[in-house]
Amino acid sequence: MECNGSANNSILHRRKQDVVCCLCKCLCLDPKKISSESIGENDLKELLSNILKASGNNVDPANKEVMKWVEFADSFPTDAEACNEVLKGLNEELIQRSVLLGNGLKPTEVDIFVFSVLYSFVSGLSISESLKFPHVIRWMDYIQCKEDLLGLFEKKISVERAAFEPPYLRSIEKVEASTSTEKNEQNSKKVEKIAEDLTSKKSVAEKNSAKDVKTTEGKNKLPEKVAVEKDKKEVEKDKKAVEKDIELPVSLLNIQVGLIIKASKHPSADSLLVEEIDLGDGNQRQVVSGLAKFCSPDELINRRVVLITNVKPGKLRDVMSAGLVLCASNQDHTVVEPLLPPKGAKLGERISFSGHDGKPEDVLNPKKKQLEKITPHFSTDDKGVATFKGIPFMTSAGPCTSSIPNASIK
Repeated sequence: MECNGSANNSILHRRKQDVVCCLCKCLCLDPKKISSESIGENDLKELLSNILKASGNNVDPANKEVMKWVEFADSFPTDAEACNEVLKGLNEELIQRSVLLGNGLKPTEVDIFVFSVLYSFVSGLSISESLKFPHVIRWMDYIQCKEDLLGLFEKKISVERAAFEPPYLRSIEKVEASTSTEKNEQNSKKVEKIAEDLTSKKSVAEKNSAKDVKTTEGKNKLPEKVAVEKDKKEVEKDKKAVEKDIELPVSLLNIQVGLIIKASKHPSADSLLVEEIDLGDGNQRQVVSGLAKFCSPDELINRRVVLITNVKPGKLRDVMSAGLVLCASNQDHTVVEPLLPPKGAKLGERISFSGHDGKPEDVLNPKKKQLEKITPHFSTDDKGVATFKGIPFMTSAGPCTSSIPNASIK
């Protein structure tokens, strides 16, 4: 019993240290000002109250929602089996929540407090164990990235977890996937039918080409071979029209998070800017963008952007460009701005779209007009979230956004 008591005290002491470390980081307090005596004497609830008072804030005891989560953290058990049972309940609570308090995306001090208390237990779970709590893992990863807590601990909460997928998006994707598959199957059958007709007509032409061309009333008949060649051109034209209607998956594009570290005016084009963009791989990528009328070079420096990195490199007015910065634009094209990845998104990480998990092309083929077929489906919603057919541009830290709602993206 004495051994168990000692172990419990050790676990509680570790939780208190994590609370001090995380809250002081987020509230810009010096953790050294929280004395070791205060950590040892106070329970978790009192420790939270003391830290908030030091930052000029207080726990509102009249706010039932706040007190619910404070009590939850304060009473979080030390026994592993009991902890698992409590996490099951929390996992259910987080199915349709991004944060514990309110309906938004911004973490509160209470979120950070609960995160700190749970951290030592959750970070020690095995992969198979953590898969039982996908929404807890998703929430904790969001907090550690959003509040820049990754550097405080030797071990972070792993991000290799099942992605949060709102129920309403699943139904939309199922309908879209079904419709797209049926449409592509129909178009493929049309192409096959056209090819069969073409083969049949070629066969007829070969048989008749050996015969003499007969004349009637002094006029030559049109040779069968010439007629078939004319048909062949029509068939090819129809084939191209059908292929044009086949939808391309957004996963063909390699869309990544980048950081503009240098921007300057194009030497020979007033409407263009030249940017040096860091993708986190140690190399800088040069991109030419038509942003000169909307942004100054100084406004772009140190700005995070979203760019397509597998476009075919080429020169724009004699300056090499190896990427396409995606921008939102209002209807009359008087306001244009680059899409903004969320704080905490990693440089170089690929933007994902729920339900679209294919591999990107190494380099897009301009002749196939892949960009022209996919990017018309890019837009921001009424809240400014960037989407493909209503599916958000997602990073490990949340969706990409713009200050321009209901905008086109290209």
